[in-house]
Amino acid sequence: MTKSGGRAARTIALVGLCLAFTAFFLALGGWQVQRRAWKLDLISQVEQRIHSEPSSPPGPDRWASLSQASDGYRCLRLTGRFANDRETLVQAVTTEGPGFWVMTPLHTDQGFDVLVNRGFVSAERRAPGARLAAQVEGPVTVVGLLRLTEPHGGFLRTNAPAENRWYSRDVAAIGQASGLSNLAPYFVDADATPNPGGWPIGGLTVVKFPNSHLVYALTWFGLALLTGGAAVYVLLDARRNRVKETP
Repeated sequence: MTKSGGRAARTIALVGLCLAFTAFFLALGGWQVQRRAWKLDLISQVEQRIHSEPSSPPGPDRWASLSQASDGYRCLRLTGRFANDRETLVQAVTTEGPGFWVMTPLHTDQGFDVLVNRGFVSAERRAPGARLAAQVEGPVTVVGLLRLTEPHGGFLRTNAPAENRWYSRDVAAIGQASGLSNLAPYFVDADATPNPGGWPIGGLTVVKFPNSHLVYALTWFGLALLTGGAAVYVLLDARRNRVKETP
């Protein structure tokens, strides 16, 4: 192969590589645009659910079809009786500081159980005896948001049911440890309605969805522009060299 032929082959290979990366980055940018549209739609749906009229808790006939996309943060109204002797404390860090979520089974009037996150308590209030007024025995009504189970534990921490140490609200594991056989696969974050005695503190649900897709899209499109520009530069440079070599 002649010197000019080798240079042409290298130019073609380099331009081809730049164009391949350009197409790849454009595809990633387009995907992020689609993800952004999906996320904005999800946020809009969740906002509507949060502020809608409370509905009845989904029963066993709907449990298998529940999903975050269609049911997460749906506003519910539950009636029944708390099983205070089976409450579970899950470690939490909130705007009130570090402490615990109080997860108490509610025997609903519909005949099944739902774990209710009654709210936050500090370490000093973790013992039921430190908040006796909230250990309601009679019928109650709870309004709150449907949350899907949080299996496998928290960040770098694994739930230890045998030691009664919980770092995430794993409904199935908590139900098994508490001896609950007809437990819904979701839990409910109670709203800010004050509990007797002031503890637990409800209404601390954080509803926030990271939405950096526009930044990611602009990043990928920027890289596509750079690699596309590099391809053009290589072609123009090769053309200049051919002109210089022409007698």
